[in-house]
Amino acid sequence: MKLFSGIKFMNQKAMVKVLYSLTPLIIFSIGNYGWRVLLLLLVTCSTGLLTEWIFKRKTKKPLSKAVFVSAFLFTLTLPPRTPLWIAAIGMIFGILFARETFGGFGRNVFNPAAASRAFVYVSFVKYMTAQWSEPAVPFMSGFSRYITDPIDVLAQSTPMLIFRESGAMAEYSNLFIGQVSGSLGETSAFLIILSGIYLAYKKVAHKETILSVLGGYLIMSTALFMLGVDQVPNPLWGLLAGGLLFGAVFMATDPVTSPKTFEGRIIYGLIIGSVTVIIRAFALFAGGIMFAILIANVFVPIIDVTVKSLKKRGEKSA
Repeated sequence: MKLFSGIKFMNQKAMVKVLYSLTPLIIFSIGNYGWRVLLLLLVTCSTGLLTEWIFKRKTKKPLSKAVFVSAFLFTLTLPPRTPLWIAAIGMIFGILFARETFGGFGRNVFNPAAASRAFVYVSFVKYMTAQWSEPAVPFMSGFSRYITDPIDVLAQSTPMLIFRESGAMAEYSNLFIGQVSGSLGETSAFLIILSGIYLAYKKVAHKETILSVLGGYLIMSTALFMLGVDQVPNPLWGLLAGGLLFGAVFMATDPVTSPKTFEGRIIYGLIIGSVTVIIRAFALFAGGIMFAILIANVFVPIIDVTVKSLKKRGEKSA
């Protein structure tokens, strides 16, 4: 009997649209860092699919296409030189403990891709903080190589780490187009913004979630910046650097792990944005968005219940 014989998937058009929106980032990442990006993606897709299939094979229930979304997202959060075995372990962890343990797609509390990224970050610090590559020069010449040259000095690796170590800030133009080092999917603000517009237009992602994440970040960042906190960069620069935009567009908007009410999504986004600033400024992590999303995921049920309760109370008093 062949492995995966008779495999079926749910009819999830929204998941397919998310994959469409992520594909330009995958292509850009290959052009920026080399074909190893595609190998990482194949590893995460295959291990994620295998993990979900193992759980579903006896029930004969169709698999969720969300496993591929999680694989794409997780891959795009990784440094270019991440060992393949770490990518596999991280993907298995995300599907196993952040989704299937809760009963599968639609019941999970935490975003699987964010959980995968957080797990490998804290479990394999040595590998996850020293696997950076230079962006391809000439621009987008990564299509002609397996992987671009490594960055040997940690303090000169990503825009956020460089700022933390020396206070130097990458050029806005480089952050916008993606001519900087960093995790695969976070470097090009331009492509992320285009993808966000597409997802909002197709009504796959709630625009209020994205805007409230960015709003929460700007409010907290501006306040701390004006107070003279050295660890907080210019708010606009911080908006473009790191994984904030990527997390706001693709992960905070996850329909399963985000609030179901409009007001709840505003509160949820504000929490993510403000917590990201706090983690960036005062924690060991130069990023913060993944942990901020996971923290906010915990409060989603409380947020929804509170919002609905207040609405009912308001209707009764009216």
